[in-house]
Amino acid sequence: MRFLDRQEELGRLRHLFDSTSGAFGCLYGRRRIGKSRLLRECLAGRPSAVIYIADRSSAVLQRARMSADMSRLVPGFGDVVYPDWGALFDRWRLQAPRGAVLVIDEFPYLVEVSRELPSVLQRHVDMLSENGQKVLICGSSQRMMQGFVLDAREPLYGRAREIMRLAPLGFPWLKEAFPALTPMACLEHYAVWGGVPRYWELSEGEASFEETLRQQLFSPLGVLRNEADALLLDDLAGSVQASSILSLAGQGVHRLSEMAARLQVPATAMPLPLKRLGELGLLEKQIPFGCNPKDNKRSLYRVADPFLAFWYRFVLPHYSDEYLLSSASDVMLFRSHFRQYLGFVWEQVVRETLLRCPLPHEEERWGEARRWWGVGTNGRPMEIDVMAASPDGSRLLVGEVKLTMGAAEVEGRLAELKAKAARLPQAGRGAEIVPCLFVAENAPAGTVPLTWALEKLGGGRQQ
Repeated sequence: MRFLDRQEELGRLRHLFDSTSGAFGCLYGRRRIGKSRLLRECLAGRPSAVIYIADRSSAVLQRARMSADMSRLVPGFGDVVYPDWGALFDRWRLQAPRGAVLVIDEFPYLVEVSRELPSVLQRHVDMLSENGQKVLICGSSQRMMQGFVLDAREPLYGRAREIMRLAPLGFPWLKEAFPALTPMACLEHYAVWGGVPRYWELSEGEASFEETLRQQLFSPLGVLRNEADALLLDDLAGSVQASSILSLAGQGVHRLSEMAARLQVPATAMPLPLKRLGELGLLEKQIPFGCNPKDNKRSLYRVADPFLAFWYRFVLPHYSDEYLLSSASDVMLFRSHFRQYLGFVWEQVVRETLLRCPLPHEEERWGEARRWWGVGTNGRPMEIDVMAASPDGSRLLVGEVKLTMGAAEVEGRLAELKAKAARLPQAGRGAEIVPCLFVAENAPAGTVPLTWALEKLGGGRQQ
């Protein structure tokens, strides 16, 4: 698959490597997100660069492998046995070409076997200005990588010129990757694979959507069969509670109190694992539009990543059924449940798109979009799929998100949205109410179609 997006990241990395002075940077993100591909694109044609990919072998073997890679720029560098990391980096600093780039990929693996390495690297980084050399550390363990450069107690804190967390690609890039897909097929693929480029590659040339799911996810031989566990292993090794929380959220348990009851732990034990999962981008804390973010009583927790949401919703409950989706009846049953799940993903896509892209025939983007739920002014429970305010607060969008809708329904649905808006507790604040219907499939006139969300204005990236 060709290289997509990442233009801002490429530009920042190239600026870092092209600077005349020495520099230190950090690049991290979940596995399969495209870190290695980004580095290859950035370093293509740059002869004075070394990329070392660490593993979990001993420090002695790691130094031998790294010094062998360094021999490409410094002949004979790997012929020496280095007693420690300080000796290796000292020689590299003295003999590597001016401006040379050293990339250490999977840096957390090295730290696992050499706890002193961040302190040793700190000394090396502090002397980079002498010869204009660059060092970039990379890793899939987001929690560890954040700690190395953002924790004030760590030796490398405050030394990075660039700290980049590589995010998933946005929904519109699926159309770039697979031009032959219809908009609805793009939504279906995004509902399973999310914005992870490697997952997209695994679906290239598929015979059918369901067959790809069977081969890659449901089959015991599937490449992504145990992907959810592998993702947690990078950041939350041994955390049974984290996996259990994601499993509950994926199965429709969204309130902290109910999660605690299901796990048979006190509610006071939940905030820390919920916070960690949120920091890793795996779990999303949702609060009603316009409410205080600290209002935990009304908070809901949902799996943030589409792939993980699909895995916990469909794969885990059928983990022992290795023949799932192998018959026509299986496919039909799966399709009926998947359709409901697809509606939730479409809501997520709408909320993300509103922040980066104006509505059709408008020029102004909206602010952060959220759901709203609570009690209306008439004392009855009420829900609204999406709400957002204009930047100046003068307009308030009140929207309903549907997979399909008949043309005859549009007028009544818009009237119903206006009535709901009038019952909102914040209805009397003077903002102009903008009712809006978002319809994914065969959108009738007067509604916003799925093609709107496939526009790449603003880079097409998730916010």
